Amino acid sequence: MSGYDFYNKVTNSKMDIIKEFLELLEEKNILYCVIGGIGINAYCEPIVTLDFDCVIFKQDVKKLTERLKERGFKVKTHPYTWEVKHRASDIRIQIQRDERYQQFIKNAQLKQVLGYKMRVAKKEDLLIGKIWAYKDPTRDALKKDKDMLDIKRLIRRYPKLKEYLPTDFKLNL
Repeated sequence: MSGYDFYNKVTNSKMDIIKEFLELLEEKNILYCVIGGIGINAYCEPIVTLDFDCVIFKQDVKKLTERLKERGFKVKTHPYTWEVKHRASDIRIQIQRDERYQQFIKNAQLKQVLGYKMRVAKKEDLLIGKIWAYKDPTRDALKKDKDMLDIKRLIRRYPKLKEYLPTDFKLNL
């Protein structure tokens, strides 16, 4: 079983929405990068998640969301993300709205993740993004626990990344 077959099976996907999403980005020549847990999976042992977090250039969001709606996707605006869903899958594509993440796009690298070839933020940027999320006082406690797990996964795999941790950051490895 291939990586994407496995991912689609465990996410209850009757349609490969990640493949379709990535092909649409390519077709429309939209620069992007994957962040969050899927991005970290490019550098560490994979963990399954229903969230496919990414950043796209803000000027391309309208063009992309219009095209997604034409293809049967639902797009919902949240305070921090545009959430993209399809009835054929439990996967939630989360397009980041926070401007700070825009800078991650320029340093993204092509990586293989769960069988998909995609542009992934560099590991230093992924760590910084997870720290931002963890330190957000409005963030759900369970999401913060997952953020901390992702931070630990990166630090254990790449100990030199400790230098990116803020001095006030508590981390028990």
